[in-house]
Amino acid sequence: MTFLSTPFDEPSVELLEGLSVPAYKVSSGDLTNLPLIEQVSRTGKPVIISTGMSTLEEVGTAVKTAQSVGCNELMLLHCVSNYPATPNEVNLRAMRTMEQEFAVPVGFSDHTEGIAISLAAVALGAAIIEKHFTLNRNLPGPDHQASLEPMELATLVKEIRSVEDSLGDGCKKPTPAEIETAKVARRSIMAGISLKAGTVLRRDLLVLKRPGTGLPPSMVESLIGRRIRIDIPAGTMIKLEMLD
Repeated sequence: MTFLSTPFDEPSVELLEGLSVPAYKVSSGDLTNLPLIEQVSRTGKPVIISTGMSTLEEVGTAVKTAQSVGCNELMLLHCVSNYPATPNEVNLRAMRTMEQEFAVPVGFSDHTEGIAISLAAVALGAAIIEKHFTLNRNLPGPDHQASLEPMELATLVKEIRSVEDSLGDGCKKPTPAEIETAKVARRSIMAGISLKAGTVLRRDLLVLKRPGTGLPPSMVESLIGRRIRIDIPAGTMIKLEMLD
């Protein structure tokens, strides 16, 4: 577990520098606090800026401010500053908008209840998930209701890993397991009735049945009009070597 902190003023940055924190988080409330963004960016360490309550223009100003003073490792968090936030106000597609606009990694700071919206954010490409954590959601204070308790946080991490595994490489192709399934689930071209040698194939003489280990149905039209060389019993898979 890596320790980092969110400073709310310039003396706090100096304190954290003395503790050698490896990165900084800037809260949504300080997105327009450009002097603070400049100060943390000048440290040369990675900076994560949360973007709740902001317009795209305000985010752009914060990004330019950080990058202008040497911040080369910048990440944004899409965020809705409501505790708890409701799903209909989350607007996860804004992550993609910011990623395209500013060419930096974008994640999601989740103030909704539960873990479903965080998992959806990961599926949409979130580079990081921020989720409030509490030992007891019934404790007093504004953030606890939108926070996760220990077992829930463990579940979130486990489910995020499952979502990441499911994303794949984007290439549409059958999996090794599907190749075996296709042998059972797909169909092959077969003789619908017993055929004598010399018969010219017609569509009504052929049927398409499982398993899919023979000629595929996509070839059926190419077989029409060809003459068979041998007797073929009904239900036999048609093979090219059976044809003239």
